[in-house]
Parts: sequence; C-alpha cells; structure tokens
Amino acid sequence: MGWFGSDKPNAPEAPKASGDGGFIAPDRNKRAHCWEARDAYFACLDKNNIIDSVKQSEKADSLCAPESAKFDQNCASSWVQYFKKRRVMEYQRDQTLKRLQGEGASDIAVQQQ
Repeated sequence: MGWFGSDKPNAPEAPKASGDGGFIAPDRNKRAHCWEARDAYFACLDKNNIIDSVKQSEKADSLCAPESAKFDQNCASSWVQYFKKRRVMEYQRDQTLKRLQGEGASDIAVQQQ
C-alpha cells in the first residue's frame, strides 16, 4: 500500500475528525462489535485463569492471541486499556467483598439527604 497504509485487509479504519478537530465517537454498531470482541477475549482469559492480562501479557498473548487481535482491532486502544484495568479492579472489588462477608460484615443502609 502507500507510505502510511496497512497491509492488513481488515485493519480498523482510523477515527474520522470532526469539524472542531476532535474525533467522531464510534456509532452503536462499532461499540457493539467492540463489546463482543471484549467479551470473547475476557472469556478466553477466564478459561485460562488469567485475571490481569497486562501483568500476565506473555501468557495471555500465547493462549488468547486470536481474541486479543480481534479486541485490538475492534476497539480504540484507550478502550482496550480501560477495559483491561477495569477487569482487574472489578476482580479485586469482588474478592474484597467476599473476604468481608466471610469475616461477618453486613450491608448497611445509606441515608440520603
């Protein structure tokens, strides 16, 4: 292809710029494709007992390469990083809640003013 083109036939198209210099957000269809790719990638990670795909990147890349490629292709890189960090945060939150419940903690009602 050209100087800055991609040789990959399914390379994601670059986000289009808006009139004010920002970028146009992905439409509903593109977001749905991103979420489907994310869910498939996370299912592969779950199947292989990988929680943090950033810290365990070698293992994640070797076991979930096709899902990772599709995730990277269908989502903006900032979304990919966000979803990976959020996965770890949610896992840690769930583990903390389980530990607290095991220690006898109970929910309290929050008063709203």
